[in-house]
Amino acid sequence: MGVLSTQQVETVLAEQRRSGRPFGVIVERLFDIDPRVVDRAWAEQYASSATSVDPMKERSDLEVVQMVTRRQAWQFRILPLRRDAGGDVMICTSKENLPRALRFAYGHFGPSCSFVVCDDERLFDALEKHHPMPGARERLMMTHA
Repeated sequence: MGVLSTQQVETVLAEQRRSGRPFGVIVERLFDIDPRVVDRAWAEQYASSATSVDPMKERSDLEVVQMVTRRQAWQFRILPLRRDAGGDVMICTSKENLPRALRFAYGHFGPSCSFVVCDDERLFDALEKHHPMPGARERLMMTHA
């Protein structure tokens, strides 16, 4: 995204190897980069390698879907789908909501989760199916208008 120079990236990577701290945390501390900029850059990078799905067609496991409350699903725009072959919780969100979804999911599930992405419309369709909350979609659409 052009926020850091090549030298700055090398400095961050060296510090990351030394400390084991997350890249974004180091960038914010060393170069006073706004956390929102770090979140957007990270989400772009993550989304570019994440699998795109249609959550309405994906296989879901009710036990995993219910690992979040209805309020959490809508607030953080996440839909846990199932456990993958390695046992990680597979979570669906939209590219735009990755930073918010990740912060919540890593706190809620720990690092044992992975993300797939879809567009907002399909995510809202799936949330309405699995975590119905009357009026939630309309409220979210009004806040994004």
